[in-house]
Amino acid sequence: MKAFGFAGFSGSGKTTLIERLIPLFTGRGLRVSLIKHAHHTFDVDQPGKDSYRHRHAGATEVMVTSSRRWVLMHELRGEAEPSMDEVMARMSPCDLLLVEGFKRAAIPKLEVYRECVGEGLLHPHDPHVVALATDRAFAAPIPVLDLNQAEAIAEFVLKHVGLHLHVVGEAAADESEGTGTR
Repeated sequence: MKAFGFAGFSGSGKTTLIERLIPLFTGRGLRVSLIKHAHHTFDVDQPGKDSYRHRHAGATEVMVTSSRRWVLMHELRGEAEPSMDEVMARMSPCDLLLVEGFKRAAIPKLEVYRECVGEGLLHPHDPHVVALATDRAFAAPIPVLDLNQAEAIAEFVLKHVGLHLHVVGEAAADESEGTGTR
């Protein structure tokens, strides 16, 4: 499983970029998964639903399953937040694991930067940032990509993680090993 991260401050466009990249990756036959780090209290459950009631009654884990999807909710109840490695270990195997957030994770990352957000740059302080995607001309000691060119960013990500793919009919083939990635 190849992991690649997207880091930047709130409002920089990480989610929008990832939303544009996923179809480009899956269109090449890759199985793509995503880990999103939330900095705030969040809830994927709804008040009044059975699963919500069970969690609030004290259950540590509640799994909801149907013929279309399943979700496992785990309440930390005072435990430390899991590390990036622990979270990755819980993921099912895939070709490409995208990670949004986890700014300090020791994985290759693309910094998404918009000057209008009013925050500083991450890459001068993070050796794991391998490129910068921005919406303006920029000089940096790392590759600078146009934030509006999702196809070029997708190519950069695939090349960086070693998934040199090209489309052959309906399937994707790995040029470096000559085998499919499925």
